[in-house]
Amino acid sequence: MATDLFFSKISIPEENIHRMNGELDPEKAAELYEEVLRSFFGEKPQFDFNLLGLGTNGHTASLFPHTEVLKEKKRWVVGYYVDEVKMSRLTLTAPAINESQFILFLVSGKEKAGVVDEVINGARDPERLPAQLIQPESGRVTWLLDKPAALALEK
Repeated sequence: MATDLFFSKISIPEENIHRMNGELDPEKAAELYEEVLRSFFGEKPQFDFNLLGLGTNGHTASLFPHTEVLKEKKRWVVGYYVDEVKMSRLTLTAPAINESQFILFLVSGKEKAGVVDEVINGARDPERLPAQLIQPESGRVTWLLDKPAALALEK
């Protein structure tokens, strides 16, 4: 999908696109993707840009509430089964995402208004609201919301 919607529209060398192999066993795919990232970045990831969404349950990337991946500190990529959605997922970990220079949360829909407000203004509870884990030390986070998603912020 990313190739169809984005990469096919711009001039970018194919060797600069590093796709996660979601069709593989999740643990194996995570291991392979982390190897790709480590061979490119070295000791620590240094992403220029990271585009994230937000689920109505407060998840972002595939960092779901009350999952072990939220406690991961060493690995950059994890593949695991998510009971909530009854499927395996691959995700960058919060520490890896937080090595981004610019993070953009792109959120739309009135069904997300409450969780947007909770993540931004609510009490810190990253076990329940994993998007709160996204706090880069040296990067910047920007929220781009449509009007319905921003409704709870206007109160």
